[in-house]
Amino acid sequence: MLRARRGRPGAAFLQLAVAARAMAGAPTVSLPELRSLLASGRARLIDVRSREEAAAGTIPGALNIPVSELESALQMEPAAFQALYSAEKPKRDDENLIFFCQMGKRGLRATQLAQGLGYTGARNYAGAYREWFQKEG
Repeated sequence: MLRARRGRPGAAFLQLAVAARAMAGAPTVSLPELRSLLASGRARLIDVRSREEAAAGTIPGALNIPVSELESALQMEPAAFQALYSAEKPKRDDENLIFFCQMGKRGLRATQLAQGLGYTGARNYAGAYREWFQKEG
């Protein structure tokens, strides 16, 4: 039987179930699908790692918006977004708006945040930069 730290039977299972449901609620993209989307020009990639992490290496074509800035960035006027990030602001109906980080947790959080702001095509590259670097880098 799973037990939480304080001896409450089932609490650990409940925490696991809640985490699994949260991850299941965010659409993901696999490495083969990401490759295909990139090759066809149908993906918009956003690297939500810190500027320092992204400067050390990122997926080609990705726009770096640290997760700490993402909510305000996605709510900016298009001209302000363009001025700050030197890129067109994503549209709420963009089909493949793909977020990623180093390991997957920040990318998931970014995807959920974008979905909450109405970005219907927000997806998480669950393999993250770590998988990309290992298999493509």
